[in-house]
Amino acid sequence: MASVDRLQAGDDPGVFTVSISQATTATFTDLYFKTAFLFFIQVGSKRVLCPVNGELVGQAGDMIVFPMGSMVTLENRPVLTAHYRATGVCFSQRLIHDVFAQEPLLSASTGIQVVQDRAAPQILHTVQTTLSDSDLPDAIRQHRLLEPLIWLKSRGVYLASYAEETPLSQVRQLIETDLSHPWRSYEVAEHFAMSEATLRRWLAKSGQGFAKILQNTRLEHGLSLLQSTRLPITDIALDCGFKTPSHFSESFKKRFGIQPSAIRQRED
Repeated sequence: MASVDRLQAGDDPGVFTVSISQATTATFTDLYFKTAFLFFIQVGSKRVLCPVNGELVGQAGDMIVFPMGSMVTLENRPVLTAHYRATGVCFSQRLIHDVFAQEPLLSASTGIQVVQDRAAPQILHTVQTTLSDSDLPDAIRQHRLLEPLIWLKSRGVYLASYAEETPLSQVRQLIETDLSHPWRSYEVAEHFAMSEATLRRWLAKSGQGFAKILQNTRLEHGLSLLQSTRLPITDIALDCGFKTPSHFSESFKKRFGIQPSAIRQRED
């Protein structure tokens, strides 16, 4: 079963962590990361196909850095005797800007990067203890939460302090305001002050139509909930905007190749 562990201190510290558990090896295509994530792998391995750096594999003890706006295919691999486990740490654009804004702009994305360093577990520990300590003064909390980014910078890892606002990212952001809403293309077009025909041409730049963006956004949120919470699949389906659990399961299997239950329970 997936575990619940979402830490976020203060009104908006700009950082949260989420514990991820997965029972069965599965490949997830075209996953979109709106914000920057560091993944600390504890058990198993993660294989990533990055458009910039090609195939990358992170093992237990490694950290994998996902810049904001990343679109990747990845595979989480459990070991024979245990589920895949990792902790993701998400950083707001504000914190990334504080550390990397003065760096010279790169002409192209640096892509996903695997960082192999014995200090990585201590970096994660610093984040977790900082978020869980409600007695820390805000100034000290903010300083400590910048330490992982400063550490990455000292290792030569660069994170862009902004991501291009693409049609895909803008429509996904709107959908995520209420995944259970029965979104229609005409109201999305109205939101962006354009006609449906213009919306279709606008989204064609991303290679995805509105229906696919809506479906992918809902399914990827469902995947995240399956990996990081104990919510029943029925509740997840409704939360993601599917009318029935069976519709969610069928759509999930079509997109990711496995049933939602296989994320939490090993297949025979």
